[in-house]
Amino acid sequence: MNEITRRRLLKTGFGVAAGAAGIAAAARTAQHYELIPPDHSGMYGLGETLNYATHRLTSHSLAREFPRSAISKVPFANEIAPPSAAFRKLREDGFRDWRLQVDGMVTRPGSFSVAELKSYAARSQITHLACEEGWSYIAEWKGVPLADLLSRAGIGKQAKYAVYFSIEKDWWDSIDLTDAMHPQTLVAYGLNGGDLPVENGGPLRMRLPKQLGYKSVKFLNRVTLTDDLKRFGKGLGSASPEGGYTWYAGI
Repeated sequence: MNEITRRRLLKTGFGVAAGAAGIAAAARTAQHYELIPPDHSGMYGLGETLNYATHRLTSHSLAREFPRSAISKVPFANEIAPPSAAFRKLREDGFRDWRLQVDGMVTRPGSFSVAELKSYAARSQITHLACEEGWSYIAEWKGVPLADLLSRAGIGKQAKYAVYFSIEKDWWDSIDLTDAMHPQTLVAYGLNGGDLPVENGGPLRMRLPKQLGYKSVKFLNRVTLTDDLKRFGKGLGSASPEGGYTWYAGI
């Protein structure tokens, strides 16, 4: 999007809309640019739409990265449900047979072992995991940029979203391709210089420092590209809004 277009959008009141007329204009702009989140219905739908669209049209920044001295002494590991039998079996074998499936609207669907992922060019970042319930900490994450994996798989022309799943039942989420291709969005396999502990989502976890912590799904084993989120779950874009959270959790 060129700067002239961006200025025109801002002049319509987008991001600083005041009053009913400004809000209505902003909502129409969001609809025109197809920036409507999948959970836009309901009493908070308009606010969620404006938040998502404003971020998309005005913010392309990186999340803050910190020095090593800022790393939290103990990265908080919030409580998780007892692991499934399938997870326990893979864990007992050191996750040697764990696979990350990449499919959907890609030209070269396939799967990657943890060892394969570790052989690719890695990125490390010291970022803040911001939890909406207070389980926040700063840690060093290491992994493969999701953008690199999607490029390997070949992104289909119609793809708009990346839907990603945990091996644990009913734990999934999704992001648009802007967040999927963001340089800080990682398929993480390392934490603070070691392998990613199970308690923190190992062996693989989606890591999105530009969104609240619940978007960083643990025990990642599948990424699917799609042009329509309505076919997944209840059509709200992820399990998060089904439980009362918003689909877009940008910070």
